[in-house]
Amino acid sequence: MSKNVSNQPVPDLPGLIKTYKDRLGRKHAELVDWFRAGTPAAELIRLRSDFLDEILIDGWHHFLGPLAGRLALIAVGGYGRRELHPHSDIDILVLLDTPEPPDPITHRDYQQPLTGFLNFLWDIGLKPAQSVRTVEECLEAAERDQTIITNLTEARLLYGRETLFEALASRLGPDHLWPSKEFFEAKMAEQAGRYAKYHDTAYNLEPNIKEGPGGLRDIQIIGWIIKRHYNSRNLQDLLRQGWLTEAEYTELAQAQDFLWQVRFALHVLTKRCEDRLLFEYQKELARQFGYMDPDINLAVERFMQRYFRTVMGLERLNEMLLQLFKEVCLHRDEDFVFLPINENFQAVNSYVEVLDPGVFRKHPLALLQIFLLLQQNTSLQGIRASTIRLIRQHLYLIDEDFRRNPEACRLFMTILRQKTGITHQLRRMNRYGVLAAYLPPFGRVVGRMQYDLFHVYTVDEHTLFVIRNLRRFSLAQYRADHPLCSELFELIPKPEILYIAALMHDIAKGSGEDHSTLGATIAQEFCLRHGISARDTELIKWLVQHHLIMSMTAQRKDINDPEIIHQFATAVGSQATLDHLYLLTVADIRATNPNLWNSWKDALLKELYLTTRWVFRRGLTKPLEQAEKIAQVKAESRVLLHKLGIPDPIVERVWNTLNDEYFLRYLPEEAAWHTVAISFCGPEDLPLVLLRPVSQRGSAEIFIYAQDQDFIFAHSTAVLEQLGLTIFDAKIITAGGGRVMNSYHILEQTGEPIRDQMRQVQICAKLRECLKRPGDAPIQVQRRESRQIKHFTVPTQLYFHEDPQDRYTILELVATDRPGLLSKVGRAFTRCGIRLYNAKISTIGSRAEDIFYITDAEDRPLRQESQRQILRDCIVALVGSH
Repeated sequence: MSKNVSNQPVPDLPGLIKTYKDRLGRKHAELVDWFRAGTPAAELIRLRSDFLDEILIDGWHHFLGPLAGRLALIAVGGYGRRELHPHSDIDILVLLDTPEPPDPITHRDYQQPLTGFLNFLWDIGLKPAQSVRTVEECLEAAERDQTIITNLTEARLLYGRETLFEALASRLGPDHLWPSKEFFEAKMAEQAGRYAKYHDTAYNLEPNIKEGPGGLRDIQIIGWIIKRHYNSRNLQDLLRQGWLTEAEYTELAQAQDFLWQVRFALHVLTKRCEDRLLFEYQKELARQFGYMDPDINLAVERFMQRYFRTVMGLERLNEMLLQLFKEVCLHRDEDFVFLPINENFQAVNSYVEVLDPGVFRKHPLALLQIFLLLQQNTSLQGIRASTIRLIRQHLYLIDEDFRRNPEACRLFMTILRQKTGITHQLRRMNRYGVLAAYLPPFGRVVGRMQYDLFHVYTVDEHTLFVIRNLRRFSLAQYRADHPLCSELFELIPKPEILYIAALMHDIAKGSGEDHSTLGATIAQEFCLRHGISARDTELIKWLVQHHLIMSMTAQRKDINDPEIIHQFATAVGSQATLDHLYLLTVADIRATNPNLWNSWKDALLKELYLTTRWVFRRGLTKPLEQAEKIAQVKAESRVLLHKLGIPDPIVERVWNTLNDEYFLRYLPEEAAWHTVAISFCGPEDLPLVLLRPVSQRGSAEIFIYAQDQDFIFAHSTAVLEQLGLTIFDAKIITAGGGRVMNSYHILEQTGEPIRDQMRQVQICAKLRECLKRPGDAPIQVQRRESRQIKHFTVPTQLYFHEDPQDRYTILELVATDRPGLLSKVGRAFTRCGIRLYNAKISTIGSRAEDIFYITDAEDRPLRQESQRQILRDCIVALVGSH
């Protein structure tokens, strides 16, 4: 039986825990005070680490007693680096010795005191991530998992047996396990996986400052690789060993210090280990970092622009350094293959590099030529790190004379006219600073965010995504995703017109002026400088100035109305312009927000495009009359009904209850579906509720046929919203016999169709159940509001517009998109005696922009200001002013 030499249980453990919790609390408050007084985070994270060394060593002695010197207490990970932010976890390793006879101490003797020590750390609030192992166990775990060898690379002895610590350290080197090549490849795979998790972009508007591309982890990965290969201890070794220039090291150090400042402030603000720059923290952080503006959103945007430009620089340094390490870690001198390209460049292992460090100084145009070379030589994988450095060092050569040089303009246009590599090279040009230098207005939007829930990427990243989307229309592998776009792209004689329009469409964001108008001016200057013909220049200008017209028309206007279509066609002017506009619109919407595109928008834009194309073929001078449209819908509907075996007398009986308005607002397939449903519906079947999962417009369509009653719209929308469905369109028709027809186009909140049959049955049953109780007030929608909504509340605004044909009053509502919004509007309509005929529902981030076509109870437009004010007051009372 082994001899128990552990210390006795610690007397007054609760008192000890309280003492140390108080010490931690006082030190935390002291560090926060110093931070607010201006002490750099770089100093404070080391002070916190040193203070915790004292706490852990004290606790080690308290609980281990005579055993404290036989084991080794080791800090690993970020704690090992002495980088502890206010709420960072502490990573520790307890290294056990391997007792041999006649030693009376066994591992069992350590168990109780170690458990007491580790519980003590949790009790005082330190949340340690601990492991307890022997040297052999450490080596076995490290051999299996590169994250463990990485953690151990940062190991630092806090207290205990130094020979034990050295025994581990001596066997962790690359000559024993994880050689430099294998370690480097593992870290590259880890980084690729991490980047993919964040969609390969650092420019999401709620970035993770630690794990996101360009974040602190990118700096750490550089440190781990040089430490593994050179046994270096800090980033200064990069400078001493010639990996970085003074300017690059300064950029790296300043970026790290800035991210440390942000992370420290974030931990203090949230009172937890929070590394996500969520919207709810950005305003306060902007204020703390000195960004003040009467418009707080602009202050946030400037703060975040600094953040995004910082991580962009870190991404660039990470790419350059890792490529240098790759050459050292993976290749011997004899592995390098040199192939000449031209008088300025050569290929080295498939990476392009300058033949002479003075190339850019002697031939400044080579700063553009290098990207064209990459396009024209698909075997080239990228630019060699040393040449990336030279590009950065010679950006000053891209001055006004350079920009006006006809050869530079020709080179840039040649890049845009290539069949491959346009997106990749524009991204590289942006990452290395060339694009911002060549197009200064573009430089102003690099890293520029828009503080809302709609635009989830910075302006420059969004712009490059638009160009990527346009390029995909030309690629066979994406044809199934966008068949019409792919078909139209083949008809575009000069795709560069689209790329230029995309490059310019948001280039004036953040200028304080109308970005479309100013962007058109910038686009015109670009075209003049680049020798683009007058005709093409006018098309590009028009596309930039009107790049929103198609999405706004499709989503906010009644595209079943021949007058609306004729107005849109007149504004567009020609089939060629329509083709360009449609492609740009689809690419733009898809690049704004990954969750924004859905089958409804796809179908709506396609319908607007095809209808407008038909108008051009018919001729703008021969607009479709309403009577002609009605006759056309009836004729096409009748053909469909005949195929279903519905005889004309039944069709006429149903249609006699409908007015001409109905046939103007519904598609033939919708009219046929409704006609069949009504023809088989008796009084006992009311209310009739039907759902078809896929309509011609890509959404599910719900059809309600019921006795006219109060609150039908309010009831229906409340039920649909409570069920977590998104409503895009609503039409209300009063039929003969005191009956009403409501139809809604809906999708799941994810933008997906409603595929599950049980879900479809549930929706219809809930609607029918609700509508059978006409006297009840509409249900209150209880769905939880998004956490982000409260940070982006929109003042409620109502605008009344005249209908050109004097049939309705058009009410435009702008408000915060909260659960139950439509139902509340419906209640206001009922209270004020308002009839609703049509609704176009549009949500842009947290902002609802809904259009309602309404009349008074006598089917007349609301002409009196007093009528409008009563309705305005009622809606605000129900919806709220924000």
